[in-house]
Amino acid sequence: MLTLSEVESLARAAHEGQTDKAGRPYTEHLRAVAEGVRARGGDDELIAAAWLHDSVEDDALSATWLREAALTDRTKAVVLAVTKRAGETPQAYAERILATPGALLVKEADLAHNADPARLAALDAPTRERLTGKYARMRALLGLCAPGDESD
Repeated sequence: MLTLSEVESLARAAHEGQTDKAGRPYTEHLRAVAEGVRARGGDDELIAAAWLHDSVEDDALSATWLREAALTDRTKAVVLAVTKRAGETPQAYAERILATPGALLVKEADLAHNADPARLAALDAPTRERLTGKYARMRALLGLCAPGDESD
């Protein structure tokens, strides 16, 4: 099995040169999500999933790589659960996350970092407003806040 350090190195290499919407190195987001999972009590399998949570979705690593990787079935399942699929509704995406043990913790940490006011402040107003609404709707679908409560 890959160690957590090896997973971190693989994720950093896979996302090398990528930036987020604000132009920051994408690996900063991966680190923040991994730390968010750790702070929420996640174990090494979930922290590994946090490091890899966007790897398949962003085509940084292939689904074949993930399937064959020396990772636990639980880590793989969580990565696949939080990987958005083309044409998928937010409701279907949320249902898959909720049905996969551990996936909600990773997605909660992901949403927390994505919705961080300091991170959003670096974006233009229309993008900031669109993403703030998107993240609030997903939090509601996942039961992380009451519908309409966008301050949570």
